[in-house]
Amino acid sequence: MSAPIPAGSLRPVRTLTTAAGITVQDRDRTRPFLLLHGGGGALTMAGFADLLAERTHSQVLLPTHPGFGGTPRNAELTTVRDLATAYVAMLEELDLADVTVIGNSFGGWLAAEIALRHSPRVSGVVIVDGIGIEVEGQPLTDVSGFSATEIQKFSWHDPSKAPVPASAGGTGPSPDIQALIGYTGPAMSDPTLAGRLAGIDIPVHVVWGASDRIAGPEYGKAFAGAIPLATYTLLPRTGHLPQLETPEELLGALLGLGA
Repeated sequence: MSAPIPAGSLRPVRTLTTAAGITVQDRDRTRPFLLLHGGGGALTMAGFADLLAERTHSQVLLPTHPGFGGTPRNAELTTVRDLATAYVAMLEELDLADVTVIGNSFGGWLAAEIALRHSPRVSGVVIVDGIGIEVEGQPLTDVSGFSATEIQKFSWHDPSKAPVPASAGGTGPSPDIQALIGYTGPAMSDPTLAGRLAGIDIPVHVVWGASDRIAGPEYGKAFAGAIPLATYTLLPRTGHLPQLETPEELLGALLGLGA
């Protein structure tokens, strides 16, 4: 486990709504980080957003993608690329610079698409167990019909330590997974993405859980291998959601600390 970073005082969280209808929590600090959640919604990133803000004294933005968490979704936002364009516009609207974008799962795909827009406001990207590319012999686990409880079994190194999902008693996909499919399509991938990743011209850190059973470590290596300036870090005893299961190790990897 990486050594904890000294804590600082945590300022109040502000909630903003952008012109594109993105609702974003702002943990206001100095250096900006944009955290992008996956199909589990913003709650899967909230604890790590607090940890990152408190330990690094940074400005941490935690948006809810339109359509997730019961939020409205503009008719113009139909694809992952549309959403990436909306986030670049959000950075312009908030007048941010030197932004590091950190995305988990679907958020990792979205972070890659943001990098491909070559915004001068974005200086780096961290893809955490991302999805979106197609890798021969390494198919994504199809979670489109899974309940929240079923998804957790594939997402955690130790599912017994996973929190009980709010929709644990339900069957079939949650509303957030349905919102996810609305952006990605049922395949949850883009056959053009892997080839387009070569166009990313900023540093990218690809961080992966060694026990990820939704997108395995070899899939992660392929993701990193498609990006010219990428580095790859494998986290032991970690599944698809490092920010929940091993947040200290993820933070250490992001900050270049020894694990």
